Amino acid sequence: MRVIFLLGIIVVPGVEIAVFVEIGDKFGLWPTLSAVFLTAIAGVALLRRQGLTTLQRAKELLERGRLPVNEVFDGLCLLVAGALLLIPGFVTDGAGLLLFFPPVRAILGRIIRRYLKTPEWLDERAGKTDSRVSGRRRAGAPGVETIIDGDYRDITSADSNKKNKPSNDDTKPFPPFPR
Repeated sequence: MRVIFLLGIIVVPGVEIAVFVEIGDKFGLWPTLSAVFLTAIAGVALLRRQGLTTLQRAKELLERGRLPVNEVFDGLCLLVAGALLLIPGFVTDGAGLLLFFPPVRAILGRIIRRYLKTPEWLDERAGKTDSRVSGRRRAGAPGVETIIDGDYRDITSADSNKKNKPSNDDTKPFPPFPR
């Protein structure tokens, strides 16, 4: 991972310089610099518009009690896209613009999900998981023992005279289980 990062730091500026030289040679200095500034301004406008939309979708999902996993991923992609558009250069601008397209983000999300193991509680198909997805079987599935986790309190006394008689402290019933 460090090697890829190091290569990125070395290769990307080199490619950007080469593209700057070629475009500057073809169109001239001022049109080239204008294009760089215009892509930065357009990137900020796109980031604001799509970022607010993504934030609103995430808020709606949270209000409905669902985790906004896709919206968080989209927000992260938009953050990277904005950063790439603010970096001067045409290659980084192209990569940043690609991240503004939802189909590109969806493809990137599928690629990343292949390499990450999603915990059961984050799986979008909640309630439909099986051993292939999370390493555990769903409770209630055929052949699966149901395990109930709970707390208990031993109310028996060591004194044989008080056997089966709860103390005054232990006479209060447990509160009902939340459903």
